[in-house]
Amino acid sequence: MPPFQYKEISLGEIPFPLDSYQTPPGLEGFWASRLPSFFYSWYVFDIIRHEGSLACAGTYYGKEWAQGSLRTLRLLEYCGVKFHVQGLDNIDKPDGPCVFIGNHMSTLETFVLPVFIQPRRNVTFVVKDSLLKYPWFGPVLKSRDPIVVHRQNPRQDLAAVLEDGAERLAKGISVVVFPQSTRSTALDPALFNSIGVKLAKRAGVPVIPFALRTDAWKNGKYIKDYGGLDPAKPVRFAFGEPLRVTGNGKAEHAAVWNFVSEHAREWGLPVNGDDSGH
Repeated sequence: MPPFQYKEISLGEIPFPLDSYQTPPGLEGFWASRLPSFFYSWYVFDIIRHEGSLACAGTYYGKEWAQGSLRTLRLLEYCGVKFHVQGLDNIDKPDGPCVFIGNHMSTLETFVLPVFIQPRRNVTFVVKDSLLKYPWFGPVLKSRDPIVVHRQNPRQDLAAVLEDGAERLAKGISVVVFPQSTRSTALDPALFNSIGVKLAKRAGVPVIPFALRTDAWKNGKYIKDYGGLDPAKPVRFAFGEPLRVTGNGKAEHAAVWNFVSEHAREWGLPVNGDDSGH
């Protein structure tokens, strides 16, 4: 049986209980690893359809979200993608909700981050409104009570993140923020804004920086959110130590940027400008 067809996650179970995770050898399928884009496109659509059907029926909760995310991760591994994750223990350190701040590279992190975070603490995302319009995938995101931005009026988006984000955090729901205005394989300090730190300061919660490399799932030619796979590129996630925001937050923003950019350089990703924050 392919590893992405697995038993249900038991309520309260953490699929990856250690501080790190690496894809073990032998998970890739013979044909899936040779035709990864075709195989992945075929089966991920089935996962999205199944998850969306549960969301439309009103039976989609945190456990189901983590389960679907794990199924996607196993499918990616079956297609030959290798995962390297570190710092998972840092997710457990805050006593209450927190703001996760990191770079944004592809659709992959939206699908896979939930399995690493949701079993440890309730979480939602800041998402663009266009994602909510997709069949099946839109209802999944809506069910997670996301903070919605429109990417047309920066001032309105800032207000939405600060107000709606603070409301989610007050309810004990952590928030994932991607400060970049768009997905990119290159990092630029001028495009890495401080909205996540502003939210954490307003809500009085800590920040957890994270860095990622997810260009194994390419942007699509016709549908940007839905491209092919390149298993030769490893997927990497790193979660940093929680940071308490003090003063005006500039030091914490610089620390987040440094964490992300240093890992990007280590992983061979391009970084524009210096790494001292802005």
